[in-house]
Formats: sequence, C-alpha cells, structure tokens
Amino acid sequence: MTIAIRDVQANGMTFRCREAAASGEPVMLLHGFPETSHMWLPLLERLQREGYHALAPDQRGYSPGARPVGIEHYNYAAIASDVFALADAMGWQRFHLVGHDWGAGAGWSAVALDKDGRIASWSALSVPHVGAFGRAIREDADQQKRSQYITFFQEPGVAEAALSADNFAALKNIWSESSADEKAEYLALFSQPGALTAALNWYRGSRGIDPSDRAVQFGPVSTPTLLIWGNRDTAIGRAGVEAGHALMTGPYRFVELDAGHWLIQEATDRVADEVLGHLRANPIG
Repeated sequence: MTIAIRDVQANGMTFRCREAAASGEPVMLLHGFPETSHMWLPLLERLQREGYHALAPDQRGYSPGARPVGIEHYNYAAIASDVFALADAMGWQRFHLVGHDWGAGAGWSAVALDKDGRIASWSALSVPHVGAFGRAIREDADQQKRSQYITFFQEPGVAEAALSADNFAALKNIWSESSADEKAEYLALFSQPGALTAALNWYRGSRGIDPSDRAVQFGPVSTPTLLIWGNRDTAIGRAGVEAGHALMTGPYRFVELDAGHWLIQEATDRVADEVLGHLRANPIG
C-alpha cells in the first residue's frame, strides 16, 4: 500500500496532503502543533486497509502554498473554512473528521460551523470541546499552570527566537515521542521562512484559545463525537475534559488512555481501533 503526497487547491491556496486510497467513505485528518500530516501515517495506512479514502493536509501555515501572512488569517473561522474547502475540492459532500491538538481545535471549529450536517462523525484527540477548554484555561488553576506556554507563544518574535535557538533544540525536545522520520520532516518544515511564525499564529489568532470568538459559537454539539484523552497529558488537564461532557447532546463516547499528549505515537493501535470503531458506528448513508 502506498500513501500518496499530492497538492490540493482549496480556499485560494495550495495544500500539501497525504492521501490514502481513492475510494470509500471519506475521512479528513487534521494534525496539530508542531507536526505535519506525517504524524497520521499509521492511521492513514490502517484506514486504507479498512477501505476508507483518507486525506491528511499539511494545514494552513504549514503548507508552503497555504501560508498567509498576518495573525488575522489564523482565527477559528479561517482554519475551519479550510476543512470545508478541502472537502469541496475532493468532491466530498459528507465526510468523517479526525483531529489532534490544534487539529482538534480546527475540528471543533468546523463542527460548530457545520449547519448542513456535512461532518458524519468527529473524533477529537487530546483536546476537548473548545468552549470547555477555553474556560478551564481561564478559571481552573491546574489548567492555567499547564497552559503557561500559550501565553509565551503570544509574543511575536520572542517565541520564534526561543523555539528556533540552537538548531530548534526546544522543538526537538517537544518531539520526544516522534520517530526519526517524523523529526526530520518537522525540522525541514519549520526551517522554512515564515513557517514557525505561521504555526504559532494559530495560538495568536485564537487569542490564547479564547472561546468567545463571535464568528464561531462553541455551543452544544450534536455531531456523533469521540474524544480520546491521555491522563498523563502535561498540556491538557481533566477539568476541561470533564466540563466538555455536558456540551455533548448527540452520540458521544469518551476514552481515557494511560498516555500523554502524543496519542498516535504512544498508543497507535488503541487510537486506530477507537477511531475505526467510531467511523463504523456512524456510516455515511
């Protein structure tokens, strides 16, 4: 089996994507910070074997042809619009959506804006409902401590200098659970001019994961949802996760793993099993 790399034109930009298969129910996979679509290779291969057609884009700011300049291009509405634009470019009317870390942030935003029911199922890895998570950042002492890095990332230039110092030593430390191939791709990407700033602009465009964005209302979610969270996640504590449960008004399943933040790398088979089970339970009619 081969995972192809292709360019997809969407939203007036060019997204570098990894694609598995060419037929079957469509699944879009959204990576987080500081990674690329490479993180999804194990799941892409599993989806391909199971007969799904999967697309994993290098998201806005990560793809060289989709790297607009300016914080205003990285708010919740903008990153969510890419999800639907990519689906349109692929000819997908309905599709499954999976996201990790900031990819989960983009996914929650897309679900919030999905008034036509295009998202058949939603699988969030690590990051709970943005409304609940944002409130936890502002109100829960434990989450505030865990999220101190987000405040640091708000400083244009300062964060870039710190993360790129000594040949990106700080990022290499973040990639502690990644394979050598993943690290090589990530380093090649973040060495490109403007790439690190664009990736950090996701934090800046969201105003530090502020759920009060007027363009995106993070309310109750009726979309069939799976949330997988690692109880050893140093960035995301239990408060936001548990608060998010009350906002799920449709079919919802929560899976707690004995793992950290990098769920694909730390619990590959279990994550794939849970996501595949969620997709099968919510087929596209």
